[in-house]
Parts: sequence; structure tokens; C-alpha cells
Amino acid sequence: MAATGYKSSSEAGLKGGHVWPWSRWSKQKTIIICLIMLLSIAALAVGLGVGLCRAATYGHCPGWKYPGGGRPGWDHGDAPTDSPTGAPTPPNGELWQPAPGTTWQINLVDRVKASKMQVDVYDIDLFDNEKDDISRLKEEGRKIICYFSAGSFEDWREDAKKFEDSDLGRGLDGWDGEKWLNTRSENVRNIMLSRLDMAKDKGCNGVDPDNVDGYDNNNGLNLSQDDAVNYITFLADAAHQRGLSMGLKNAVAIIPKVKQKVEFAVNEQCLEYSQCGAYKPLIDANKAVFHIEYPKGEEKSDSVNVAANVRSSVCGNPTTEKFSSVLKNINLDEWAQTC
Repeated sequence: MAATGYKSSSEAGLKGGHVWPWSRWSKQKTIIICLIMLLSIAALAVGLGVGLCRAATYGHCPGWKYPGGGRPGWDHGDAPTDSPTGAPTPPNGELWQPAPGTTWQINLVDRVKASKMQVDVYDIDLFDNEKDDISRLKEEGRKIICYFSAGSFEDWREDAKKFEDSDLGRGLDGWDGEKWLNTRSENVRNIMLSRLDMAKDKGCNGVDPDNVDGYDNNNGLNLSQDDAVNYITFLADAAHQRGLSMGLKNAVAIIPKVKQKVEFAVNEQCLEYSQCGAYKPLIDANKAVFHIEYPKGEEKSDSVNVAANVRSSVCGNPTTEKFSSVLKNINLDEWAQTC
């Protein structure tokens, strides 16, 4: 200001109450400077807010996507997973969440054209059942969970040729035609997205992705628990975007890390392996635990019911309180005894 020859308002002379022109200009200039400062502060606040949202865990900043629409790297088990389609994930209140004690039947052998059991839920094979079958079951008042293997290659599936050799690991012990999948593979994940699209198109209410516990087996791919957490997060986000509920199949060790991502669990043999207590957090969160035991062992599958004391050892066990327990043949055909 000294270079201009102007004086500040404190130095300006007043004569007959008249403010000299240079004094008026000084006041106007002060107002303009103040406005510029306020606008600058507002811009900084907006920028800070965006920065904080980008630093926050995915989902805390609705509508924000990774630059270019991409997803973070899948090789980090704890990395947040962006929406594969860019669509917002519906809140859990819009998804079907079965409550503890919900009755159910699982049949992965037959095409289920009609419900022969008076239960709330049917868990059926995604590939073997048609849209009309699912519509008919839903008209009978059933909710439908669609089963597919998300962690293993099955050589008889219609999309088997889409898998690459590099996607495959060791064979699954005891299951001919199946191999562990590299769940970090982008190709594998794209195939699973197509399967979720199929589940949506057929009208499934939820999905039961099997074999996500490769870390607990001799998989030949160095799969870890962190890989499983990342994969389940990916599948859950993709399922939710399609309006499908997500189930956790076995994978007991990672329940604490994924319990908020799933709407229910499907477990095999937690009584036999003394693991049922691990599901208490899901029961406490009002999420169903669909529980299977195979009392006949691995060699027999028939339509003969087990003895009453065998049934009560499963149904009356305190560690399975509020579970949705069924006794099944190992091949998961139509036969079942419910609790």
C-alpha cells in the first residue's frame, strides 16, 4: 500500500463528514479481500473433506469411486474392495437376512421342481435348477439360496472352459473332477461375477459360495486366510449390488473378519469338529446359521432315518442352540431329518 501513496482509513482525514475517495476505495478493497479469504477457506474445507473420504474405509463416502473406476489390488487381503460395477452397495436393511432358527432344506443332487418339505428356505444348485423352478418354489412361500462353488474348479460345469490353467491348484481330496482355484485371479473373479449374474437372473434370494476355505487345505496355490477374507469381501459386495444375500460357507477361522459382510452362514459338521461355538457372533447379530451334520458317515446315502438318540445328540446339543440344524446324507440329496 505504501507504493500507491494511499493511506489507511485510520490515517484518512475526514472533512465535514465527507469520506475522501481514496478512503472509500480502501474500504471496498478490504471487503473484496475478506470475500476472497472466505472463498479460499471454503475451498480448503471441501478439499479436506474429499481427502478424508478417500482415506477412509470403503463405504464411508457414498458415491465416491476409485480414480478411473478401478478396484484396489486383490493381492492385499485387507484392502477395501470397490464395487465391480460402480453401483452403490444397498444397505443391509434392503437385503434378505434370515433369522436364527429359520427352517431349511438343502438338496444339491436333484432338480427341485417342488418343495416336499414345509420349510422356510431351500438351498439348491445354481446350475441344475431353472428360473421356472425357482419361481415355483418362491410362489410356495420359500426363500431360495443358490449354491455354487466359488473356490473350486468343477470340470462338469457349463463354464468350465473359461478357467485358465494358471487358475487351478491341487485336486480336492475325495472329490473327483475338482481343483482348488486361485481366488486372487482376475479371471476367476470375473467368472464368479457371471455366476452371480446368473443367480440374480434366476431369482435367487441369496447365494451359498462353497470352498472359500482353501487356506485350510493343501491347495497348491499358497492361499492364506487374508486371501479368503479379501475374496469373501469381493463376493459379498458383488452379491449385494445384485440384491443377493451372501452366505459364509464353513471358513470358521475368519468369522470375526467377515461377519459383517454376510447375512447368514452355512456350516458342515461343526459339532463333529467342535467348532459350533465360533458361530455365536452371527447368532447374536440375528443371522441364521444353517447347520449340517452327516451322522451316517461318508459311505452311506439312503432314505433311512437315524435313531432317535443320534438325532437328539445333534438337535439337543447346547452349542447348536438357535441353529437351523439338519441331518443329511453326505451326497446332499433329498433325504433330511430336521430338528
